[in-house]
Amino acid sequence: MAPSAMNQRSEWIRSLSEAQPLPYWLDDPGRPRPEPALTTSETCDLLVVGGGYSGLWTALIAKERAPQRDVVLVEGREAGWAASGRNGGFCAASLTHGLPNGLARWPDEIHKLQELGARNLDAIGAAVARHSIDCDFERTGEIDVATEPYQAAELRAWHEETARRGLAEDIEFLDTEAVREQVNSPTFQAGLWDRRGVAMLHPAKLAWGLKRACVELGVRVHEHTPALTLKPYGAGMAVRTPYGRVRARQVALGTNIFPNLVRRVRSYTVPVYDYALMTEPLTPAQLDSIGWKNRQGLGDSANQFHYFRLSADNRILWGGYDAVYPYGGRVRAEYDDRPETYAKLAGHFFTCFPQLEGVRFTHAWGGAIDTCSRFSAFFGTAHQGKVAYAAGYTGLGVGATRFGAEVMLDLLAGERTERTELEMVRKKPLPFPPEPFAWTGIALTKWSLARADAQGGRRNLWLRTMDRLGLGFDS
Repeated sequence: MAPSAMNQRSEWIRSLSEAQPLPYWLDDPGRPRPEPALTTSETCDLLVVGGGYSGLWTALIAKERAPQRDVVLVEGREAGWAASGRNGGFCAASLTHGLPNGLARWPDEIHKLQELGARNLDAIGAAVARHSIDCDFERTGEIDVATEPYQAAELRAWHEETARRGLAEDIEFLDTEAVREQVNSPTFQAGLWDRRGVAMLHPAKLAWGLKRACVELGVRVHEHTPALTLKPYGAGMAVRTPYGRVRARQVALGTNIFPNLVRRVRSYTVPVYDYALMTEPLTPAQLDSIGWKNRQGLGDSANQFHYFRLSADNRILWGGYDAVYPYGGRVRAEYDDRPETYAKLAGHFFTCFPQLEGVRFTHAWGGAIDTCSRFSAFFGTAHQGKVAYAAGYTGLGVGATRFGAEVMLDLLAGERTERTELEMVRKKPLPFPPEPFAWTGIALTKWSLARADAQGGRRNLWLRTMDRLGLGFDS
């Protein structure tokens, strides 16, 4: 490595010298106190397991649909402490992990899926306003940017195809000059700006606000209360916790990456660890040097992609690229911190924004995403319809979990709705194989994706075969 390159890398590393290894969103003096743990036996109409977005939306909507319904929610740690408080704060309308994935898998339903997704995002905004949730909700949209010539050509071709299919409303193609007018990076060569389909928000404040709204509507919330077992009990179900038990007529499982209480569901997801950095607040001069006046979310078009955005106080969150699968699918706190990935991300950040040289990072963190082989959520019931579950959001759960909550409640009610009639809801993805096959297949896929990025997007035989089978690996 040349001396100048070594000096540059050293400066990138120094930018991390004061970064705290904890999620920026959760490092907030306004973080609410946890609700008391369950220490008795309780009965209820509906028990919700999990205090992330999936469980919180389920409990809230259940009470809004039927205020007289007796609802209990149990959370193993604190509401929003896991993926719901560690993500990038992109709240997308897409229910299918993006339009390309949805169009490839459910072409006959894609217009309905897009409509339902748009309505779902509108409903999130309405709930934020109705319950006075202060979570920095901004309907700014998102730009997918190309950083290579082949990516620019692909974005233009994709925009033309979606326009022919009537799916490009509020989506604008930006050439090099236009995309850099929005956000000034020397690496940007084109972009697709989805003006209405994505909102930015403070993810932890959304979770905390949903918890408060649940409590105010009468949901009994118990934090530091892991659900240990799920068994039939009379006409309903019983869940055992460390100090008590809950008997319920129905149970909704929103545990996502954590081991599902319905064992047969576990093989459908694997944990993928994703990492992010947060800068110090930019000065007015620094902000002016990169533009970004419209505050869109951004993501690049590589297989190993980055996502980045501005916070309410004008910090830049910079995440993605590495997607780390631990052998055996273990979920452990020690995987939440990965200095080698932070160093890599810092280098990528300054390559994208060289005009921000000297900016320091204040926070660096990671967390597990529940990935499934089709990239978007799947749903089902167990125990003769008394238990419902949703999982597999693969990184786009900030918005889609509200839709998933409605699906679970529809399934528990035994109702045929426009949601339960969807093929996406009725059918499941292929499960992941056992070890060592899962680790080997994922490792080969990651290697192939990196190779495709380095070779103009050309996909090798392994990736083409995975495409034909409808299988994938993503974060």
